[in-house]
Amino acid sequence: MSAAEIKLRAPTPALLALPWETPLGEWDPITVAFRDIPVGPSRHLVRFVEVDGDLLAVKEASDRLVSREYDVLRALEASALPAVRPAGTVLRGEADDGLLITHFLEHSWQFRRLFMRLPASATALRGKLLTAIAGLLVELHRAGVFWGDCSLANTLFVRDGQAIQAHLVDAETSDIHPTLSDGQRAHDLAIAVENIAGGLIDIASRTGDVVVIDEHVSSAAIVADTYDELWRELHHDLVLATEERWRIARHLERLNDLGYSVDEVRIDSDAAGDDRLRVQFSVASREHHASELRRRTGVAVSEGQARILLNDFHAYASQFDGPAPRAALSWRTDVFAAGLALVSGLAGAADPVQAFCDLLEVRWLLSERAGRDVGSTAALDALATQRMPSGAAASMSVLEPPTLELRRDD
Repeated sequence: MSAAEIKLRAPTPALLALPWETPLGEWDPITVAFRDIPVGPSRHLVRFVEVDGDLLAVKEASDRLVSREYDVLRALEASALPAVRPAGTVLRGEADDGLLITHFLEHSWQFRRLFMRLPASATALRGKLLTAIAGLLVELHRAGVFWGDCSLANTLFVRDGQAIQAHLVDAETSDIHPTLSDGQRAHDLAIAVENIAGGLIDIASRTGDVVVIDEHVSSAAIVADTYDELWRELHHDLVLATEERWRIARHLERLNDLGYSVDEVRIDSDAAGDDRLRVQFSVASREHHASELRRRTGVAVSEGQARILLNDFHAYASQFDGPAPRAALSWRTDVFAAGLALVSGLAGAADPVQAFCDLLEVRWLLSERAGRDVGSTAALDALATQRMPSGAAASMSVLEPPTLELRRDD
């Protein structure tokens, strides 16, 4: 046993009682509630421990790496970026067995496990997962974060409404700068494409997929193509004629559709010359719909979920006989809270908000097919009996716990 400097956030008696002074490999499984979570290959020993109903990931590494990664994760948390949240550190001075403690990301999937479940024909969903990685890399780079080791093994995925959100898991090679140069961004993106191609090839070898290596490399290139497209969308200036001001509103709408709010629009009538305007957009974080839903109803959820719930609220408010504040209160209690209660008994519905979003989508699809509003009971029955209407998001059947194996009914 070696001396240790222990730093724990929001400590509880059960958390403090863990054997932090002991190297991770020597923890007693009889006294420690280990959880077996399948993960990909790792350079370090990682164990998952359940404490007070919370699942923690404990990684053993050198004090230098532990301190570095903890500081980066704290910074990412402060910036509300998609990453695992740090819970504490254990430093041992000269010993090479410091510990980094992070909160396990609830309702998440590791890319390797997803691809082992996906049939080779599920190219669209594979593309959505790769697109999610590209979106994550854009968010990190916009915040000045150089990841340094973007890979399939270092990424977790969560369903967010009918979108997929990628989260950073491993930040031991990451650096944070005021801004990143184009060269730094290109280098980080090249690392990501190379690592992802290698991960796809490794998964293919495990699943017996006979797709040639070049096809996996091409699949990985989706990340670079999507990244470049999204980066240009967020950072390019509009140059337009004075009579084309309508394009400003269209571009704002496009950014909002991507989930981004705009802090400021600057219009310069001199820089472009020839009676033309140069329009610069100061793009904020990717939570436009979440912010709008929170402002209107007081409900705080993730961006993809907020997009669905905001549409439902708008439809409800348009038929409500009363002022907007009363409509918001009525929707929050009679629709949102009631909907969460309705899906609470659904097997495998670990995330009630996501389950309610699924209920809304299934209800809409069933109603469209029937030519009338079928109501929530029919949609709940479709979810409970694990039968999906045609057109349901393909990710719904894959990015759910095994206890909620939904399938499409074509």
